[in-house]
Amino acid sequence: MDFVIIGGDAAGMSAASRAKRSKPEMNVTVLEMTNDVSYSACGLPYNIAAPEREMDDLIVRKAQVFRDKQGIDLLTGHRVEALDCDAKIVKGTTAEGGTFEKKYDKLLIATGGRSIKPDIPGIDLPGVMALKNIADGRRIKSFLIEKNVKKVVIIGMGYIALEMCEALRGRGIEVAMVKPGKQLLPWMSEELSDVVKGELEDNGVSLYPGHAIEKIEETGSGYNVVCDGLELSGDMVLVAIGIIPNSEFARDAGLELSVGNSISVDTGLRTSDSDIYAAGDCADAHHIVSGQKTWIPLALWANRGGWAVADNVTGKDVELQGIVGTAIFKVFDLEVARTGLTVADAEKAGFEPAEVMVKTRSKAHGHPGNTTIFSSMTADVKTGRLLGAQMVGREGVAHRINAVAVALHNSMTVEGFTSCDLSYAPPFGPVWDPLLTAGNQLMKKL
Repeated sequence: MDFVIIGGDAAGMSAASRAKRSKPEMNVTVLEMTNDVSYSACGLPYNIAAPEREMDDLIVRKAQVFRDKQGIDLLTGHRVEALDCDAKIVKGTTAEGGTFEKKYDKLLIATGGRSIKPDIPGIDLPGVMALKNIADGRRIKSFLIEKNVKKVVIIGMGYIALEMCEALRGRGIEVAMVKPGKQLLPWMSEELSDVVKGELEDNGVSLYPGHAIEKIEETGSGYNVVCDGLELSGDMVLVAIGIIPNSEFARDAGLELSVGNSISVDTGLRTSDSDIYAAGDCADAHHIVSGQKTWIPLALWANRGGWAVADNVTGKDVELQGIVGTAIFKVFDLEVARTGLTVADAEKAGFEPAEVMVKTRSKAHGHPGNTTIFSSMTADVKTGRLLGAQMVGREGVAHRINAVAVALHNSMTVEGFTSCDLSYAPPFGPVWDPLLTAGNQLMKKL
């Protein structure tokens, strides 16, 4: 069997390695348009924060290792541009300017996503950057040093924008952030979002929400970001307003698309063509809480999807339950976490949501080093079902959110969750864990 994979990062290389382990005799070919495979994209901002580190430190396994040790036919510099489902052939171009065709019996599309670039004048200027892959990281890191960057304007205030904000401030670089929306984190409860806003301002970050970006101009000394009623200058501009899936050639081949133009897949990661699979940031997923299709790019889901595809291709018949949208990121000294549905998401999914916000402590009363934890929790009024949670704090947030994620995967009620036997010791939290306190308050509201 010829198993061909388009894309050589999380989903693609997870699938290739697992398929080869399960069936060493299988012909596994990976077509990757860049020269980099199997690296930690989530570690890019933290690497940029450290001038002494090499960007290649993020590479988990080099391409030649996959070829030599696992027998995977890994072809870098191969960009797939067309797919013929009837003939079972993918076609594309090489970095050297040549062309190629590759036949397959089973195909995995793991093309990931790319940074959104707004259609505004100046978006392609040399000092206007985006961060999605390791090549982007190299360009940004080199630019910061070569141009002796002192100030950066960040367009956007999402996960990558906030992580890069911290990385740049850690290098002594001034940061101004701007976006059209008025709330810093629109998916987060306003009180929790304001806590994050305060942390940014305390660390010298200038915030300009509510300003539409009109153009970017090159000046003699750097760049101007021109907005409605505002101009921000910097030595570099970072565009961080999100990503979109790389799904165009799948669409052109007639495969069904889904939320946000992601590739539609079933629980076995099969597309509308039974011989073609899709996984990672280019594919949609089933949201366990809403029961609806969703598109939330997640690293663990990409790796898990690659495993599931490999198992299905090698005959094990695997289906995945889905996701609940668990995510966490760091903003200076704050841990910010979420899982499940927001109130707005819950209303769209047909629930009648109720929400509470509680302010508790990270350790037992009187224990040294106590800090505040802000927790928001949402449930369905009609059924009492737990729908989601958000947390912000200086410690004790990152792994606490996982308890709620497990509860969501098991469709627990708030009453059931508050009955759980969670751990307690004074250095790690109060007797009533912050999540139990939130749950108890939500029970009263229900």
